[in-house]
Amino acid sequence: MTMAVKVPKACKKCFTITDEDTCPRCGSPTSKEWQGYVIIVDHARSEIARKMGLNANGKYALRVR
Repeated sequence: MTMAVKVPKACKKCFTITDEDTCPRCGSPTSKEWQGYVIIVDHARSEIARKMGLNANGKYALRVR
């Protein structure tokens, strides 16, 4: 029995990391070509979330192609 490995993908528009072909957050297409990630746990107080323009907690790619 072989198990399918899910490849994480990142949204080209909002940078959300997901296993889906389209972003569950904004509906844009996703890409396998991404680098680095950040996990935001308190977007309201996060300086990084503010600089990246993020307004929700989650896992985000730093760069998406």
